[in-house]
Amino acid sequence: MSIDITQVQAFHGHMCPGLAIGIRVAEQALLEMGERPGDEEVVAVVETDNCAVDAIQFITGCTFGKGNLIHLDYGKSAFRFIRRRDGKAIRIRVRADAWKPLRPDEEQIAARGRATDAGEVEKQEADHLRRQRIEMILNAPLSDLVEVQIIDPVIPPRARIFNSVACDLCGEKTMEIRLRRLDGKLYCAECFEQVLKG
Repeated sequence: MSIDITQVQAFHGHMCPGLAIGIRVAEQALLEMGERPGDEEVVAVVETDNCAVDAIQFITGCTFGKGNLIHLDYGKSAFRFIRRRDGKAIRIRVRADAWKPLRPDEEQIAARGRATDAGEVEKQEADHLRRQRIEMILNAPLSDLVEVQIIDPVIPPRARIFNSVACDLCGEKTMEIRLRRLDGKLYCAECFEQVLKG
């Protein structure tokens, strides 16, 4: 399986340890689910909103726009994949012992490099540390980084297209199922809150 890391990086905007984790999770997902499946065949349910999710979108083709990328705001480095045709469902979680925490001196280097007044040498030292971590993630055996669990499939419905209707206050077109009715008028979520506050 060949993943073009430079394309993933270009999509995300930069290379970082979080993106590297997403690359490896997507790699494991494709091993489990088969090569990049057809449109909406696989659903990804991500339990975080960090950089890893961009790699998962780019590599697996699961996206918010198609309705086959769902975010659960758990703040965990765990990612579920469900294959619609046969109900295969897995949860890939990043191992707690995937890498050693930064040593105190490395934490200081990283903090100095992030500081707004960091000098060029401090930025280079922090960048070197970050690149080491990225390389470790990209080159480690998958079994050292992630664990795969078989889970019960909860297959979400395919994305549906709804009519758009103008909000009676702001006039902006809004998906009809997201409109709220109050005193015979239809409001988008923002305007509904404004009307309630008076």
